Amino acid sequence: MSPRAAKWLVNGLLLAGAAAALFPLAWMLSASFMAPGESGTLPPPLLPAHPTWANYQALFVRAGMGRYLANSLLVSCAITALSLACNLTAGYAFAKLDFPGRRALFRGVLGALVIPAQVAMLPLFLELKYLGLVNSYAGVVAPALASCFGIYLVRQFARAIPGELIEAARIDGAGEWRIFARIVLPLLRPAMATLAIFTFLAAWNDFMWPLIVLTGQEHYTLPVGLASLAREHAQDTELMMAGAVVTVLPALALFLALQRYYLQGLLLGSVKG
Repeated sequence: MSPRAAKWLVNGLLLAGAAAALFPLAWMLSASFMAPGESGTLPPPLLPAHPTWANYQALFVRAGMGRYLANSLLVSCAITALSLACNLTAGYAFAKLDFPGRRALFRGVLGALVIPAQVAMLPLFLELKYLGLVNSYAGVVAPALASCFGIYLVRQFARAIPGELIEAARIDGAGEWRIFARIVLPLLRPAMATLAIFTFLAAWNDFMWPLIVLTGQEHYTLPVGLASLAREHAQDTELMMAGAVVTVLPALALFLALQRYYLQGLLLGSVKG
């Protein structure tokens, strides 16, 4: 096979794979504009015969999807901001600061990476119940303030910062917080972007923990609200597709907007020792 034919074959296979991956998303978007019952006909139509916004109007006017959307934005943004603050400071401390028990603590962080999150859900729920944080936004946000993966990721990036740069700043009289804010943070921007995207998407798509902690419908996030809506409208495929679009679209738009920084962070991390 000639190089030109091989190139066309590879590109064709990649294009076919991309089309197969995107087709469910495209049909979900198309079905959200169909009239009630239209998507259930055989064969299922690919495009709506008469596009309508009725499903989205029903979601936001009757089903309260606007409140769920606001809850998800509030929780996801709070988790992202607070988690970045905790993970950046902890990762930098493990990388560049010398304190008693640093190695033992970091080995504990690495060991916690292999523990499934589901194992800690029951004791964590009981602790939050004792603190009175059940059915509150704080109960969803607090357990995500620091993550083992985030600390490890920042620590690996921070290790590449020259120690001489930090020592020179200390000799010049800069305090630790000033060094962190003026020198370390600008050098950690790729790691910050990567971690922010990971954290926001994880918080936005999280279903299990908000389902456990949030008992009042007024506090539901989008995934939990959509699941509760599905129990009442199991046969309304078009309405469910509209709800799925509202849930997926913000996260997809964020990833597409920041994918350059995300890929830059991954590529920089792949060459650091």
